[in-house]
Amino acid sequence: MIKENFTKYIENAIIDNWDKPAFTNYESISVIYGEVGHKIKLLHSIFKELGIAKGDKVALIGGNSINWALTYLSTVTYGAVLVPLLADFRPKDITHLVNHSDSKLFFSEDKLAQPLKMEEFPNLEVLFSLTDFSVLHSKNEKNNKKVDKTISDFAQTNLKKENFELVEIPNNELLEILYTSGTSGFSKGVMLHHNALAANVRYARKNMPLESGDNILSFLPLAHAYGCAFEFLYPFSIGCHITFLGKLPAPPVLLKAFAKVQPRLILSVPLIIEKVYKKKIKPQLQKKSIQFLLKIPFLKEKVYKKIHDSLTESFGGKFKEVVIGGAALNPEVEHFLKRINFKFSTGYGMTECGPLISYDGWRTRKVGTTGKVVDTLEVKIEKDSPDSEIGEICMRGENVMLGYYKNEIATKESLDSEGWLHSGDLGTIDEKGYIEIKGRSKSMILVPSGQNIYPEEIEAQINHFKLVGESLVVECDGKLCAMIFPDPENPDIKNFSKEEMIKQLSLDINKLNKELPAFMRISNIELRQEEFEKTPKKSIKRFLYTAANFQVHRIN
Repeated sequence: MIKENFTKYIENAIIDNWDKPAFTNYESISVIYGEVGHKIKLLHSIFKELGIAKGDKVALIGGNSINWALTYLSTVTYGAVLVPLLADFRPKDITHLVNHSDSKLFFSEDKLAQPLKMEEFPNLEVLFSLTDFSVLHSKNEKNNKKVDKTISDFAQTNLKKENFELVEIPNNELLEILYTSGTSGFSKGVMLHHNALAANVRYARKNMPLESGDNILSFLPLAHAYGCAFEFLYPFSIGCHITFLGKLPAPPVLLKAFAKVQPRLILSVPLIIEKVYKKKIKPQLQKKSIQFLLKIPFLKEKVYKKIHDSLTESFGGKFKEVVIGGAALNPEVEHFLKRINFKFSTGYGMTECGPLISYDGWRTRKVGTTGKVVDTLEVKIEKDSPDSEIGEICMRGENVMLGYYKNEIATKESLDSEGWLHSGDLGTIDEKGYIEIKGRSKSMILVPSGQNIYPEEIEAQINHFKLVGESLVVECDGKLCAMIFPDPENPDIKNFSKEEMIKQLSLDINKLNKELPAFMRISNIELRQEEFEKTPKKSIKRFLYTAANFQVHRIN
C-alpha cells in the first residue's frame, strides 16, 4: 500500500481551498470547497441515522453534476462503498445492478428513478433524489423522519475549516464497485480499493499539469474510471474549479463549453480528435491553394501555425495539455498533431487499474506509444513464444483491482496467483517503459460520448434472430454496425432475396434498438456471404473485421 491516503487527499483539498470555487453545474449554480465539506458532513450524519455501516453499498446514477460529486465524496469518505451506474442503463439493468451490488441506499436522478419498481429492490432502504437529496421512496416511514430531523439538526452546525476533519479510511478497504456492463449475463463489478484511487491521484499530482484554481470541464461520464479520476478526483485534490457539463457532449455543445470554461486540462477519446481532423483539418489541407503553400518551407510553417492556433482556440485556448486515452489514436492524426506542435499526450488504462497504466506528457511523449508505465505498477509482456516480440500486456501493483464482485470465475480468469492482471491487450514495452499497443484482443468499443460498449451483449441478442447464424458488432464512424452471416441451417433462407433479408433484419434490429440504451443502438447492417474466420477455439477473429471493409445498409 502507498503511504498517501485517499481520504486525506479529500480532507486536505477542502481545508486548503475552503473559500475557493469547487463545483459548478454548467450555466447554473456553484459551490465553494467549504460548502462541499458541509454537505459531506451532512450526508455522513444521514448515513449514520439510517444505520449505514462502513462497507455497506450505496448506488448512484445520474449525469455529471454537483450532487453526483457530493454523493461520491460523502460515500467513500464515510467508509461505505460506492456503486456508480451509467445513466444510459435501462430500468431492468439498473434494478439488476442495484440488487447484485447489495446496495442499501440509492441516489438517482428523478427521471431515471421514475420507471423503477420499488418492490423489486428487496435490500434497498431508501431511494434519494439526486436533484435535492429528498427521499423518493423509503422501506420504512421512520427513515423519512430520521432524514428530516438530521437535516434540521445539522442546520445548527457551525462548521469551519479549523474544525473540519474526516476519519481516515485505510487504503486497503473497498472504495467502489464499477460495473463494466449492465445485463445479468455480463455483470462484472470491478472492485477498486482506496489504494487504487490514491495511486492514480498521487501519480497525476506529480505528472499532470494543474494548479489550484485551474478550470476543468467534466464531460466524460463520471461513472467511468477515466473521467472520474482525471476530470474530478485529481483536479479536486489540488483545488481546481470543476464545471460539470451535465448534458450529452455533442460537438457544438462542447465547443461552446470549452470557449466559456477555458479548461486547463482536457480529457478526450481519440474519436473526438479524429473527427475534428477528418472533417475540418484534412479538407483544408487537400485544397490546391494550401497544397501549393505547403511546398514552400517558410509558408508551410505559417500554415501549420494557423491550424495549430485555430485548433487550440477550439478547445478554449487556455489548456496546458489534451490527454487522449481510451483507444488507439489514428497514426495519421497523431503524426499531424505532432507536426504542428499541438499540446497533446496519450495514456493507456483500464477500469481494473482505476484506470491509469501508462502516460507521458506532451513534451516528452514518444510517437506511436501510450506513454510510460506509471510508477505504482510493474508491467510485463507475456509472450506465446520466446521468438515473438508481441505479447499480452500484464500488470501488477498498487492500482490493480481486488477482483470482480461476487464473480470468482471472472476474477481467476483475469488475476493470476502471482497478482498479475491480464489485460487482454497485445503490445510491446521498450527499455524506457514506453508501451506500444499492437492490437486489442478485448472487444470493447468506446463511443464518442465516453461510454464503453461490450459488443457481445448486443451480438447475443442479434444471434437470436430467426435468420441470423452469427454476428459481429463493430464501430463505424462513431456508430455501431452489425455484420451478419445468415443461418445456413435455416431452411427459410432460400426463400429470401438479399433485399428481402436486409429488410427483415432491419425490422428485427429496429425492434431491438427500442430495448437498448441510445449509445448501444445499431445504425447499420452488413449482410455477409461467408462465415467469419475463426480461431481454433471457434472464436471470431475480430481484428480482421472493421466497418471500412464492408458495404453497409443504414437502418431506417
